[in-house]
Amino acid sequence: MAKGIFGYEFGDGALLEEALTTPSCRQSNPGVRDNQRLEFLGDAVLGLLAADALFAARPNDSEGSLTVSRAHMVSSSALCAAAARHDLAPRLVRNKGAEPLPPNAKTLADAVEAIMGAAYLDGGLPAAKAVFDALELAELAREGEWTENPKGELQVRAQAMTPPRHPAYSLVKTEGKAHDPVFTVEVSVEGLGAARASARSHKEAESRAAARLLSML
Repeated sequence: MAKGIFGYEFGDGALLEEALTTPSCRQSNPGVRDNQRLEFLGDAVLGLLAADALFAARPNDSEGSLTVSRAHMVSSSALCAAAARHDLAPRLVRNKGAEPLPPNAKTLADAVEAIMGAAYLDGGLPAAKAVFDALELAELAREGEWTENPKGELQVRAQAMTPPRHPAYSLVKTEGKAHDPVFTVEVSVEGLGAARASARSHKEAESRAAARLLSML
């Protein structure tokens, strides 16, 4: 039984085995112990370590800025990128005949959190910190999903405000032919402002409007 992963050697290999066992295994083996409980614990440990790292590295940042940065660091995109960098997918225990996992599969992000939880149980915070450092999430977050998901970034920034806010999207107008419409959408966030954008799909118009508002901040 392999005991090492993300640069950390487990004293209790059974913990690592549990962390690598995905819920899909229950389809063929209902009694198997999957990684969901460890994922729950690891999510909390990961959040703590991310907050601690940001608090030390950015002494002049506000609470809101730190909250946004932590969300980037522990995002599914950053965790999946870490899983890919360490070739985690082949080590996961999945249901027989399962299709290959796409690189952005939530199963991968969940497994990273489960490994974090397992490391914490195996060796306390020092062990979890060793795994956290090996993941290099700060670097991966900078390359992460937010440039590809402006609506997600705007949502996080709005929720980090005091009091928390929520982006409001509204359809301003629809132009063009029925089979080839152009949608104009406005997004607004109290305290941040508003922006409009147009596109040939409603969803894309929302994304562009969010990106435009972000560029104005």
